[in-house]
Amino acid sequence: MARSFSVAVAPTGARRSKADHPALPVTVQEIADTAVTCFDAGADMLHLHVRRSDGRHSLDVGQYREAIAAVAETAPNLAIQITTEAAEIYDVPDQLACLRQLAPRAASVSVREMARDEATAKRLYVHAAEAGTDIQHILYSADDIALLRTWTETGIVPKSMRSVLFVLGQYIPPVAGRPSDLLPFLSAAEKLDLSWSICAFGRNELACARAALQAGGNVRVGFENNTRLPDGRPARDNAELVALTVKEGLSLGLSHPPARKVA
Repeated sequence: MARSFSVAVAPTGARRSKADHPALPVTVQEIADTAVTCFDAGADMLHLHVRRSDGRHSLDVGQYREAIAAVAETAPNLAIQITTEAAEIYDVPDQLACLRQLAPRAASVSVREMARDEATAKRLYVHAAEAGTDIQHILYSADDIALLRTWTETGIVPKSMRSVLFVLGQYIPPVAGRPSDLLPFLSAAEKLDLSWSICAFGRNELACARAALQAGGNVRVGFENNTRLPDGRPARDNAELVALTVKEGLSLGLSHPPARKVA
């Protein structure tokens, strides 16, 4: 039987604006509308960011609750993962407070950001385990993987928290991810028994997705990291990137639920 794969979508992110792409969803209604089109295109999960009225990144629990409710109404079968990204605005206690108040089903946490306050980070992971929040560790380098290994061995991170996201490339300064960037991550993570996905900055997103799928991983795509098609043209919207990724996985002989609507 063919291996199944999943595609998450990160449609907003913490830093881009409509100046980067007019279809970037910022308001609650835009996010909810994007959620259903991406679900119809084959997305399994929404990686959720919310924004303040001035467009800045937010970890406001009230905004999260409003956005989660809106997405649940438009795309009730789409899993939702919130971000705890600091984006140079929040500290580790703020990130812990967000998780405590919201108690989401799933959240992403950067171990690099958690390393700023190890004692609070330990409380964050304990709380997430007790609350049943599915944590995905965001990893930007082999050093981040080494830190996660150490924290798992010393008990700061529960051994059950095995989900990770390898980030290929970077936003500032802009560096496009490349398929070859995956190799150091896989080497550093060898024998850790991780459930891994990738995201990739820049127009090589689909090529990076192909490399990840071929290597046994899953994929996150979307305007948080990339707004362009492989040929450099702007993507129509997030759903187009999701559909291309699903098509790529199927072309590799992998299994995925069919798109809910025909584009």
